[in-house]
Amino acid sequence: MDLPLLKSEIKALIVQELNLQGRDPASIQDDAQLFGSSQDGRAPSLGLDSLDALQLAMSVEERYGVRIPEGPEARSIFASVTSIATYVAAQKPSG
Repeated sequence: MDLPLLKSEIKALIVQELNLQGRDPASIQDDAQLFGSSQDGRAPSLGLDSLDALQLAMSVEERYGVRIPEGPEARSIFASVTSIATYVAAQKPSG
């Protein structure tokens, strides 16, 4: 899968599914922390919460046909747009 294209699709999915009206998907940085508050000089966090995580997990599963695990593994997958895209690309067969 084309990782840059996948990242763009995931950003659009985040804005659409989490009702972030007025937010340009392109303004979301690839490595921005999606949940909580940003720390240690990372890109600004989107500040999503646990309900957002559930909605996003369901949307990613439905759109890309992958299974998102629960617990600590899911937290690392949803750390950033890059980590989601990397996980989805690794789960999807090529072609």
